[in-house]
Amino acid sequence: QVQLVESGGGLVQAGGSLRLSCAASGSIFSINPKGWYRQAPGKQRELVAMFISGGWAKYLDSVKGRFTISRDDAKNTVYLQMNSLKPEDTAVYYCNADVTGESGGGYYFDEVWGQGTQVTVSS
Repeated sequence: QVQLVESGGGLVQAGGSLRLSCAASGSIFSINPKGWYRQAPGKQRELVAMFISGGWAKYLDSVKGRFTISRDDAKNTVYLQMNSLKPEDTAVYYCNADVTGESGGGYYFDEVWGQGTQVTVSS
């Protein structure tokens, strides 16, 4: 079974930076990373950054100019570089991907979420 594992979260002061990673593991035939989401306590999950056609990316308005999404297909890993962090960026961050996995000589399609990594920004 394909899994996504996020890492890189932690506690940082306002103005600081973190780099999140999302690594896929398992029997992967193909993977299409979709993006990063976050969920703050008492709030709905929201899209932070996603890949769109042509190699471009789309960002939540509040993170534009501060966050950058990137990918290393050879490593099946997606990154989220977060700079100039603000207390309102505090949330659990999740990555998401569509995968085609290999199992028992066949293939299956699934949408996979990571377990999340906590980002806490202190003022």
